[in-house]
Amino acid sequence: MKFPLIAVSTSVTVDKYPERAYVNASYLNAVQQAGGVPVPMPPHLSPAARAELFKHVHGVLLTGGGDVDPARFGETPHPTTTEVSTARDTLEIELTRWAVEKRLPLLAVCRGLQVLNVALGGSLYQDIPSEPGSPLDHSQAGLQGKARHIPTHQVKVRDGSRLAGILGALEVDVNSFHHQAIKRLGQGLADVAWAPDSIVEGVELGEPDQFVVGVQWHPEELVGNDRAAFNLFAALANRARELS
Repeated sequence: MKFPLIAVSTSVTVDKYPERAYVNASYLNAVQQAGGVPVPMPPHLSPAARAELFKHVHGVLLTGGGDVDPARFGETPHPTTTEVSTARDTLEIELTRWAVEKRLPLLAVCRGLQVLNVALGGSLYQDIPSEPGSPLDHSQAGLQGKARHIPTHQVKVRDGSRLAGILGALEVDVNSFHHQAIKRLGQGLADVAWAPDSIVEGVELGEPDQFVVGVQWHPEELVGNDRAAFNLFAALANRARELS
């Protein structure tokens, strides 16, 4: 069996010394459980190093993390905006557009979904509690940021969508760690899953033969006991394997 190389975006420390690039091990484990080889791609790579990696990877995983800079979609920052990294935004938007152009499979998780949306010309709600406003806790504050594998709300998925086919379900229980969310959809994206408060929880590129899927929750934390979560990474790896 071939083991496709999956580019995995990394988080970065902001205004801390020493500066670090890092990624939660759950992403790396999920990719490997699905039969892929994770290749961390930090924003500190030179253009030449990026170009070389681009030649060899077969798929892309955009991970969670800090906020996307509101300037990327023409807005000033909300008071709650945090951990903005210009270097990370730049790399991930470039990586997204490259993957879409080259028709490489792409899975976007949490912040990754937001990056995907902005890279394709969409915009974001900067802070769900204040805009659009919702009583639903999308940050699992009641669990104090712990127990990341515990689902806290349900998501409904559009019947007939690629995402529904991958998950094997039209309703899933999800974990949730975000305060930004999709406002205006990026070009070519379709919203295909929603939280009970109508916040978009899943998107996919409209072209049926191109694998570009984004989810607002964190399936990497659920793969050990949630088949639907595992299916997302398996679908990415299987599509990437076709290109390896």
